[in-house]
Amino acid sequence: MLDMIDVPFVFVDVFASQPLEGNPVSVVPNADALDLTTMKRIAREFNQSETTFIVRPTTPEANWRLRSFTPAGHEVFGAGHNALGAWWWLAVSGKLQPDQSDGEFHQQIGDRVLPVEIGYEGGRPASVAMVHETPRFGAYFDDIPRIARALGVESSDIALENLRIQVVSTGAPHMLVPLKSREAIDRARPNSELLLPILASVSGEGCYLFSLDPVLPGSHAHARFFNPTVGILEDAATGTAACPLAALLVAKGLAENASYVVIEQGFAMDRPSVLRVSVRDQRVKIVGSAVVAGAGVLHIQQGISA
Repeated sequence: MLDMIDVPFVFVDVFASQPLEGNPVSVVPNADALDLTTMKRIAREFNQSETTFIVRPTTPEANWRLRSFTPAGHEVFGAGHNALGAWWWLAVSGKLQPDQSDGEFHQQIGDRVLPVEIGYEGGRPASVAMVHETPRFGAYFDDIPRIARALGVESSDIALENLRIQVVSTGAPHMLVPLKSREAIDRARPNSELLLPILASVSGEGCYLFSLDPVLPGSHAHARFFNPTVGILEDAATGTAACPLAALLVAKGLAENASYVVIEQGFAMDRPSVLRVSVRDQRVKIVGSAVVAGAGVLHIQQGISA
């Protein structure tokens, strides 16, 4: 008979200023003793868009390694809310030593090592900034009636002037779809069976709908994110999609280089989130804060097949 083990966890609301807003992520610290099957089962148990496990790195260049899984058991390798929430917990729990690093650390995600900057105010963590990869502008998708059917909108809802549907990546390739209005975005009801082959045809992972008429003053875009390729129906705040969108808006002259691009997301889910992306030439990084909303312990048996 397998022994029971205790697995501590925390809930972190990312891109939020108070609990129950932003994008929730389950974070499991000190997860080195957990095998792959158990990690996937825990992610299924929490049923968040992603659950992140903090483990020792396999390279001396990194301070920590992060492994993130969706409820369907897919491991994802982007540096979005899943990673920011983990670093926020590391910072507020006193696991970091900013005096020895000037607030800069390094995270291992998959086979990449990426910089992380922790901002402090009055000795307390105030922000986490994560550098992404150099933007890569990929394939276009021009079959407007087909994508409109897949998204549950009208062909006339899709903007075609200065912005085309395109896959852009700063670490994860997402298809960015410009719509003419916030109302059209809120009306969207994607059909995963229709959307999946479209994403496959352009080597896209998720689908990011956006319009340039945001709710909040100071925001550049209003967005929703859908990713049927990893079993995510909708995500409340997606750093791996906001960064490509910010890079695209700067490239098209719709936002200024060397400034913050502000993207709002999650309003349709009643999880309002604000994502700030710094774009300076080819250097892109996402900046945000979070709230530790809860903590607990799982009592489980490890090693049972899923």
